[in-house]
Amino acid sequence: MTRPAGPEVGADRRRRAGLRDRLAVGGLYTGGFLGPFGAGMVTPVLPEIGADFHTSTGAAALSVTAYLLPFAVLMLVSGTLGQRWGALRTTRIAYLAYLVVSLVCVLPGPFWLFLLGRAGQGVANSFTTPLLLAALAGVVPRQRLGRALGLFGALQSAGQTTAPLIAGLVAVASWRYAFLASAVVAAVLAVVGLPASVSTRSAERTSLRTAYTVPVLRTGLAGFIGWGCLGGLAFLVSFRAADVFGLAAGGRGVLLTAFGIAGIVTARPVGHLVDRWGGPRSVAVGMLTGGALLAGVGLVPSAVAAGVLWALAGVSSQFVLVGVNSLALSGPGNRSGVVSVVQACRFLGASATPVVLTPTYHVSPLAAFLVPVGLLFAGTPAALAGRRSEHDPQQGVHGDP
Repeated sequence: MTRPAGPEVGADRRRRAGLRDRLAVGGLYTGGFLGPFGAGMVTPVLPEIGADFHTSTGAAALSVTAYLLPFAVLMLVSGTLGQRWGALRTTRIAYLAYLVVSLVCVLPGPFWLFLLGRAGQGVANSFTTPLLLAALAGVVPRQRLGRALGLFGALQSAGQTTAPLIAGLVAVASWRYAFLASAVVAAVLAVVGLPASVSTRSAERTSLRTAYTVPVLRTGLAGFIGWGCLGGLAFLVSFRAADVFGLAAGGRGVLLTAFGIAGIVTARPVGHLVDRWGGPRSVAVGMLTGGALLAGVGLVPSAVAAGVLWALAGVSSQFVLVGVNSLALSGPGNRSGVVSVVQACRFLGASATPVVLTPTYHVSPLAAFLVPVGLLFAGTPAALAGRRSEHDPQQGVHGDP
């Protein structure tokens, strides 16, 4: 005769379930670190990659574009498709795909195969990022969402900031070890999965139309301008640091890293303020203060002063990033699709600024700084206009095609 489970057995099961959920929530944040790390880990080792594949450093730099281009383009639809297919199944498949293509990048085969592996990493990450953010919004109380997004943003900044350092140190032995480490992390995340409260939900039949409403596109525009004119301007600051201040590569690296470190340190306090102020006001604060600080970076005659202002601009960028994500995730329905579109706009903005502002800099360095300053100030009304729809960025859209 089987004895019924006693209270001790039930408590043990609850403890195990609680541990699994805590690991899964930790996996959400770790996934936020992995994406930016994967994007940036080739940057310091491009000469070594070119030498190993018997190609030029310029050709090796295509590995950055090979990752970012499919990532940004697919983000326009990946969140909606992932929610339609099921968040748990999609993220696990994406992590397993990331594992496989990372191992492809380790192979000593032809260079085109390496580029294909990098593109595969970008594709896989485009399906994890929006679903992780939507899952985070599903397990965190609405009044604490900003703080959670602040921590997520801090880990994204940490991945972006530490990738060149870690990859550069690993390259002393072999740059391929960085890809092996990424593969291991992806395998662990595939096993951990999502929190039970998210992973047990049935997949929703969602329409792409629900992610392309006017309020969502307005939020995406704020992300495009806000991130493109702050987070996407490291190249411009580097130009000024070399041409005006005469800094060598090491000095430029320290100056640029100040932006990311300031964002990491202040991400949680910024998230707390976003919870209090709301998304629209927070994005507007980030744009206005960021514009003023950026103007200072382009005008001050001191490298130290420029570094301090650039670090403070990193704090402003967190207001933009966390505020935009808070707006994207504040409504019910197709959260994955909405945050996917907004994130795609953010990365497209960062991708567009080098193309537009590099020629401007060669004509007038001051104008290259003042143009994004003007865009940040002009884009503030778009952020404030989101106040009416902060609690439902998808209002008025229902049903499937």
